[in-house]
Amino acid sequence: MRQQARMRKPSAYKHHGNYFVRIFNKARKSVVSIRTLNHEDVDWGNPFFNLQPRETEGIGTGFFINRKGIILTGEHVVNKAKQVTVKLYNGKSHLGKVLWSDPIRDIALIQINSPKTPLPLPLGSSGKSKVGEWVMSIGNPLGLEHSITTGVISATNRTFAFSNSDKVFENIIQTDCAINPGSSGGPLINLNGQVIGMNAFVVKDNQGLGFAIGAAHLEARNTRPKLYCFYIKIMESLEKAFIRMTQKTMR
Repeated sequence: MRQQARMRKPSAYKHHGNYFVRIFNKARKSVVSIRTLNHEDVDWGNPFFNLQPRETEGIGTGFFINRKGIILTGEHVVNKAKQVTVKLYNGKSHLGKVLWSDPIRDIALIQINSPKTPLPLPLGSSGKSKVGEWVMSIGNPLGLEHSITTGVISATNRTFAFSNSDKVFENIIQTDCAINPGSSGGPLINLNGQVIGMNAFVVKDNQGLGFAIGAAHLEARNTRPKLYCFYIKIMESLEKAFIRMTQKTMR
């Protein structure tokens, strides 16, 4: 009887669909949609160069990493953006400020000024991720907010180079989760609800071939991004120095 009872015990992976429902409900508030406004560069070889440059819009995804309004996203999402608009799960939009960006790692930090932000998503360890592990992606494909796709980790520690760029991605995660335009910068989440990667890009004309930047490049001690910690420490020091200077001036 005991053996039969053990055999009837459901497997966590057998019912992974239920896990995705719970994970999405917990994570959705922390994921944001990003829209950018850009000005196309003027072509000085064009006889009509004196016309106003045309404005273009871009879309992407990001997610909160702390309660101070700091959002992690892809550098290419906000690259050369004149204006960044962040839309929260409740439909409210805020102007975003690009705090820092790294075109080599394709990582950027933006911040919104909001009195209350959702809980940050916990960062896991991409180094512990295994091939075949179930994962979920949340993104903003083609402007369709909070869309999820599911799949597995197809491979780890991949290296990918673009033929038309000097950019080389190393130690990235390969997944068959659908990563469409607009999903870049969104989280790749495991069944524990932890972010193990950030959606980066998908190879065109190849279904089921998406790539994510591993959490190992995003996290540091206490599961916080290294660059965020460095930035906050610097900004807090400057803020304290400014307050002291202001107080002395007012005396």
